[in-house]
Order: sequence, then structure tokens, then C-alpha cells
Amino acid sequence: MKKVEVITQVLNANDLIAEENQAILHNHGVLAVNLMASPGAGKTSLILQTAKSLAGRVRFGVIEGDVASRIDADKVASLDIPVIQINTGGECHLDALTVQKALKGLPLNDINILVIENVGNPICPVEFQLGEKVRVVVASVPEGDDKPYKYPGIFSAVDAVVLNKIDLAPYVDFRLDAMRQGIRTMNPKAEIFELSCRTGDGLSAWAEWLESRWRRQKE
Repeated sequence: MKKVEVITQVLNANDLIAEENQAILHNHGVLAVNLMASPGAGKTSLILQTAKSLAGRVRFGVIEGDVASRIDADKVASLDIPVIQINTGGECHLDALTVQKALKGLPLNDINILVIENVGNPICPVEFQLGEKVRVVVASVPEGDDKPYKYPGIFSAVDAVVLNKIDLAPYVDFRLDAMRQGIRTMNPKAEIFELSCRTGDGLSAWAEWLESRWRRQKE
């Protein structure tokens, strides 16, 4: 059997389980967000700051995906947010089956938005549906303004791009206009949020958009 046929079968099987996950989440009124990025872009920081920004309005839950450790899960748990850690043991992405197992350990009736923090990787995760309704990629200023051209697959497949660490723009070789153009070239419909998790600048617009997606799902 050819390699491409095996890959197709794996993806088809994954998509079926992802549909089951989406039905489970829908029945509980949960909006799932697949959060993807390179290592160090600030996925966990974004989760923590967003949860703080929407405290009292939106109840969060988190699935943390990492190759190893539960460092990020412990940070999330420190805010009393329900969290499940998935360690892939070397795999470069999460899949629908591992997410389905994690869902069984979460209090879905007490969660409005479930953020699935995927393994730090700008390539593999986008190929695997998890049951999410919203896909987001986090990029950061130190990574450079050519990221959309280097990783067109992920930038073309998301609903929103979060450009983090915008406070560092004056100190590195980064062209904001070039970054915006790259995103628009790959994905004209994607929302773009420029923010800093460290300073809080721009965070409210992102948080309000995410809340609006959840409220729209409820209607």
C-alpha cells in the first residue's frame, strides 16, 4: 500500500472521530478552539491572559498538548481552570482520538470555551481535525514577518491569526505591514489580532471576538 493511501486512511478515520467530538461539545454548549503555533510563540500565555480578561463572563477549560511534561498544565491549573494534559511522547500533533479521551475527564457542563493547545509545531497539527469550531494560529514578532510565506498551510486554514509580542516590534527586524500582507495573501478572511500578552495591549479585542464566537454558537 502506498504511503499516500495510508495517510489518507489515517486522516479519514481521524475526521470521523473529530465529528463525534464536535457533537459531544455541541451538546454541552462548548465552543472548542484549536490553538496552534511554533514553540515559544505564547500559546499558554494567551490562554492565561484571555481567561483573566473574560473572568466572570466565560468559563474556560483547557486541553494541553505537549511532547512531554505538564509545565503548561500546571500554570493553567493555578487559575482554577479545568485542564487535562496530553503528552504525545514524540508525536508532533494532537489527534481526535486523544482529544476524545481527554473530553471524558473534563466537566463539560461547566465549560463555555475549551481551548485545545496543540503541540508546538507550525506544520503537522493543521492536518488533523480535533472537533473544534475555531482554528487559531499564534505568531510572534521575534519569529519574523515572513512566517505566512514559510508556513502557508497553517495560515491559510485558520479563522484568526494572533500576532503576539507586538511590544517587541521596535527592537527587532520586523515589518508589521509585511506580516499583515503575508496573512492577507494566504487567508483574506482571517481575523488579525495584534497584541502583547506581557503588557495587555490589544488583548481586549481578541477576547471580545472569542466571546462573540461562543455566544454566536449558542444562538
